[in-house]
Amino acid sequence: MASAPAAALLPDEGELLRRARNGDSAAWAGIYAQYQPPIMRFCRHALGHREDAEDAAAEVLFKVRLALDRFDLSRPFAPWLYRVAANHCLDILRRRSRQMRGEDDIETVAITQPGQNQLERVIQRQSSERVRAALERLPARSRMVLLLRYYSELSYDEIASALAVPRPYVGVLLLRARQSLREALESDAPGGEA
Repeated sequence: MASAPAAALLPDEGELLRRARNGDSAAWAGIYAQYQPPIMRFCRHALGHREDAEDAAAEVLFKVRLALDRFDLSRPFAPWLYRVAANHCLDILRRRSRQMRGEDDIETVAITQPGQNQLERVIQRQSSERVRAALERLPARSRMVLLLRYYSELSYDEIASALAVPRPYVGVLLLRARQSLREALESDAPGGEA
């Protein structure tokens, strides 16, 4: 008797996905309840506005619901979900960039996430507003790779899947994005120190 790969999906999650594919709205509600908060936070950090993030998270989860029958259950679900979210946020940022060249619409709501990861340690050394402002000035792809790695804590393989890039290129993207963030923070710092 063949079994699904252990690392691919948690058993409960795999069962929920199978049931949701078959139209079980309670199963989809379970998936939604599990993933809506982290997708909402991801969109909030990617887009900078709570209202935009609420809309984006709802749209992402709607897209996922419609495309669930195309998802390969032998693969991890979260990277696929974050890929949809990252692509959706990148599209929004591209449209916003074309429509609002030069406008600064950063809110001052503090970034919060349970636990402490590398991005949060940077935030502790800098004010949340400065980090958010620096992230806003980064190219969309750089912002996404930083958020996927340090906020959503995805592995290099998961980031490669989410951004549809070769795994070795993830390190290059992260290196460039960290350097760009460092430069943005240094340019804002009094006396040029970050």
